Amino acid sequence: MVQKLETALTPPHNRTADPCVIVIFGASGDLTKRKLIPAVLNLQNGGFLPRNLAVVGVARTQMSHAQFRDEVKPEDKCLSSEPMRAAWGALSERIFYFAADATKPESFSGLAEFLKKTDSQVGTPGNYLFYLSVSPNFFAPIIQNLGKSGLAGEENGRWRRVIIEKPFGHDLPSAVELNRTIRSVIGENQIFRIDHYLGKETVQNLMVFRFGNGMFEPIWNRNYIDHVQITVAEELGVEGRGPYYDMAGAMRDMVPNHIAQLISLVGMEPPISFSADAVRDEQVKLLNSIEPLSPEDVLHQAVRGQYGPGEIDGKKVPGYRQEEKVPPESNTETFVALRLLVDNWRWAGVPFYARTGKRLPKRMTQIVIQFKHAPAMLFQHTSVDRLTTNRLYIHIQPKEGISLRFGAKVPGPVLTMGTVEMDFDYVDYFGKVPSTGYETLLYDAMIGDATLFQRADMVQGGWSMVQPVLDVWKALPPRNYPNYPAGTWGPPEADELLRRDGRHWENSGS
Repeated sequence: MVQKLETALTPPHNRTADPCVIVIFGASGDLTKRKLIPAVLNLQNGGFLPRNLAVVGVARTQMSHAQFRDEVKPEDKCLSSEPMRAAWGALSERIFYFAADATKPESFSGLAEFLKKTDSQVGTPGNYLFYLSVSPNFFAPIIQNLGKSGLAGEENGRWRRVIIEKPFGHDLPSAVELNRTIRSVIGENQIFRIDHYLGKETVQNLMVFRFGNGMFEPIWNRNYIDHVQITVAEELGVEGRGPYYDMAGAMRDMVPNHIAQLISLVGMEPPISFSADAVRDEQVKLLNSIEPLSPEDVLHQAVRGQYGPGEIDGKKVPGYRQEEKVPPESNTETFVALRLLVDNWRWAGVPFYARTGKRLPKRMTQIVIQFKHAPAMLFQHTSVDRLTTNRLYIHIQPKEGISLRFGAKVPGPVLTMGTVEMDFDYVDYFGKVPSTGYETLLYDAMIGDATLFQRADMVQGGWSMVQPVLDVWKALPPRNYPNYPAGTWGPPEADELLRRDGRHWENSGS
């Protein structure tokens, strides 16, 4: 029986966020309504926010404060309880709107004046958290305009921080150049490169799970682990994001950021503390230890695919080239699978298999740790013909939890072995807490904790991991697209990637 624990959403160390103004560039976009404002509301309801806090949306569209509040108001189901309605009532009075073209320097003098008035009205001390919910080509111009207008400057104890959404660059050279441009205006301590996967409880729990449990920490190495699988699968197609996705593709969209983060957290050495730089130092070391793929390696250890028409949950769905705003001859990949090796003492000889794709059979993000087989000589004169492979499943979405699969004797007079599973689900143990995945990240940015954000060298480490593959794929365009039907687990070559090593993908999911 699972014990259920009711927990309150309370700030760690009894600390509320610093008084500040959250300024959202691109506030008329979908992210603001679906994720950012609901996350701020959940923080408000949980007691994480000070009374002296405001939200200012910035976009080109002309609208009043009241119109913007109506635009971003959460759905009724989010406001079904009295505490949430009260929280929205308190927060909505401090949500404002400023119409401006963030690409034009002259807009920022007006924004600076507006923020001063907001400080005076709400009682904020000049701390500004700028959230760039805009197209990546606007990152550098907006930050340069913040610098020219004086809005990026920190003095007299006030802070200025910038949250940048992915993708951060489109390859290694562009990421290096973007880092150089941004850091010519603001310091690394002011930059918070966000990866919303790191807002997931299970991802954050990886460090606690690995380093805080004496039963797992000693076996987290090449002596006991056979291989690691990381899967980020999506049922959906491009969902109207054809122009962006066709420029990015599955590799750029998911691998140097989300998957690189997961690999680094699974494989990193224990940090000397949980301080931001101590944790990120170890993540960078792990990323820099991944063996670069040679052009020949790319041909055998990297798989790409594009979905064609197929069926998901009994419904016919179009192929990628038939999606809205996608070129009919597009050679953009919608699926990637990689076999990677980490060249260090802990992981020597242990493959890390990673895959991500769209229009797969189900939505699933999970990490699978497969342990090595136990010696079988004890069972050679029994009916047990093969031993169960022990597997640890770290489920990230759609549910969050951890499962351990191992063998046990089946009741009866004959010695036979069956597979059993111990399952931990966050909701069962800790109760359901309203979450968009952005609450922790926004809160951490407001208190200046950068642990869950990517540092410049982490971004470049992720791109270094995939750049050899991008170079080969650019030189050798695919000839067989589409090469997997929607609703399947990708092209056959992805299965062959593991089959050559005597292994197979785990598709059971959460």
